[in-house]
Amino acid sequence: MVRLEDAVIARYEHKGHRFEILVDPDIIDDVKSGKIDNIVDYMVIDEIFKDARKGERASEETIKEVFNTTDVNKIAREIIIKGQVQLTTEQRRKMLEEKKRRIIMEIARNAINPQTKAPHPPKRIELALEEAKVHIDPLKSVEEQIPVVLKALKPIIPIRFEKVKIAVKVSGDMYGKIYGELTRMGTLLQEEWQRDGSWIGLVEIPAGMQGEFLDMLNKKTHGNVQTKILRR
Repeated sequence: MVRLEDAVIARYEHKGHRFEILVDPDIIDDVKSGKIDNIVDYMVIDEIFKDARKGERASEETIKEVFNTTDVNKIAREIIIKGQVQLTTEQRRKMLEEKKRRIIMEIARNAINPQTKAPHPPKRIELALEEAKVHIDPLKSVEEQIPVVLKALKPIIPIRFEKVKIAVKVSGDMYGKIYGELTRMGTLLQEEWQRDGSWIGLVEIPAGMQGEFLDMLNKKTHGNVQTKILRR
């Protein structure tokens, strides 16, 4: 459960009826994208209100009429997806800053400068965002806003989303040390074991993660790794 002072009101109006819940603002994106199932865990109380500020509960009859169920979790999901979230000025500011940070990091991980083939540092992306005066919506998902943000950035900096394929070769005893991180950071397209016991894999990763990926390999193997970028 979330504390009352940290919650926001999510409101849905239908057929002259109003329904409200008190919910953690940080889960709005995840609910809309289907990443959270049990919304009740993030509510102040598992009740559907007519007026949350006054503590007036919606009648069971009205709830059934509109939602065809009394399942609080299902109703809460519909309220969040179809309704509106009422944020205080401070909540909106904090959510806006967090959403902006996540958008910048997502772009930094996936985008490159097509002229140099190098990733853009997060600070460069942040400055370009400010110059382009991009509107960030604190209640829309990162994925939903990325295309709009990229379109606004292109007149400011050369940028595009791209993936790279990297061939990785390590000795057999190093394979287990890198495999988990390797598949977490990218997609393993091919792999094979050599007669000398070494392992070769072809991994596809977001272009902006090249530096992070190579650093991980060198750290895990203490530099005992061979890599080659096959195609940008």
